[in-house]
Amino acid sequence: MVKITFQAVSVQKADKENQEDHIVIPQAHEEQTLPVKPEKPFQKRLCYITCGVVVLIVLGLGLISIFAHLDYFLPQLTEERQFFHCRVVFEDMVYAPFRGRQELEENVGIYLDENYEKISVPVPYFGACDPADIIHDFERGLTGYYDVKLDNCYITELNTTMVMRPRNLWELLVNVQRGAYLPQTYLVHEEMVVTGRVRSMRQLGPYIHKLCHGKDTYRLRRRSQHQRVERRETKECVSIRHFENPFVVETRICNGF
Repeated sequence: MVKITFQAVSVQKADKENQEDHIVIPQAHEEQTLPVKPEKPFQKRLCYITCGVVVLIVLGLGLISIFAHLDYFLPQLTEERQFFHCRVVFEDMVYAPFRGRQELEENVGIYLDENYEKISVPVPYFGACDPADIIHDFERGLTGYYDVKLDNCYITELNTTMVMRPRNLWELLVNVQRGAYLPQTYLVHEEMVVTGRVRSMRQLGPYIHKLCHGKDTYRLRRRSQHQRVERRETKECVSIRHFENPFVVETRICNGF
């Protein structure tokens, strides 16, 4: 006898159909999430380091430029303020009243720490005076004139009534714009006479020594007003015009009595 049954087959088929027809619907409170790629901490850290290095480089360059400005440009500006190119208009009311206004140009170097002044007078517009370099040494109490045309040096005592001290002259010139005209002024005359040659240059100090080194150097003394009037045209003289004060000085240097 053979026994045939279909129960097991039908059950399996039903289970299979149930599995295929079963669909899961998410509920309202459930959220669907997308898959997230894993972070790469090394690349992120490298980016931060790179940005930090760039910022440090930029700051470093900025600080270097600031220090370069302080160390180079500012000292240069300070040094330039010790040098002045000046022009002044004046009138000679004594010996040339009909000439009218005249002009004098010079370069002024003021050395506050060393307490001396250097004046450079170029070739004047009028041929009556010689170009010259002048040093007023307040430490030594001496003035040195170098006549560029004659290539001679002349030494005399510093006349503080004619020459302003370095600090006062510096303040005067600072208050006037560089290259601008000083207020119109007048001309003062002084006369010097040569008394002999200077044999020892060491006593002149380093600044006048440098000015007169290798040149014929003569010592001067001032003439009195009476001698200037009587002997003005009797001797061979040269003239140097300059200013270290609000007025212009014409220094007339003569060979002897």
